[in-house]
Amino acid sequence: MPDKKKRHVFEKGHRRKFLVVVDETPECESALAFAASRANRTKGALALLYVVEPGDFQHWLGVEEVAREEGVNKARAVFRLFGRKLKSLGYEKLGAEEIIREGKMDEEIIKLIDADEDIAILVLGASKDPSGPGPLVSALAAGKFAGEFPIPITIVPGELDHDDIKGIA
Repeated sequence: MPDKKKRHVFEKGHRRKFLVVVDETPECESALAFAASRANRTKGALALLYVVEPGDFQHWLGVEEVAREEGVNKARAVFRLFGRKLKSLGYEKLGAEEIIREGKMDEEIIKLIDADEDIAILVLGASKDPSGPGPLVSALAAGKFAGEFPIPITIVPGELDHDDIKGIA
């Protein structure tokens, strides 16, 4: 875990960012709606992170490059999808910073938070699946990072719809 940096989100020239890790899971939509609502109400900003996880193709350079390109294209498609969702929720003016990283999910989240001192809150969606809240929520909120994470983590139940979220965010 990197050294904890002072966050500067309330100083002049800084704007508090809500970070949402985006993917194609249903619970991600709840996290996006919550983060957008909070950013809108608090005059904050929205940052969307898509992590392209590396495959096991290091010995096949051509295959690795194709897989990387496919991952970036998938990230762009997910960003377009969530841009449309933001518009349908009424948050099109909010805009969103789109960030693509390559590496292990938990490590890239930590690196991004360490690099951008305006990121103040990580918003994750919890799965409705009875097997658990999902691997990312488990790893960050209850796993090896529990108690040491550099910023607060908000976990949004995947079962909440936009009206529920608007009422609490």
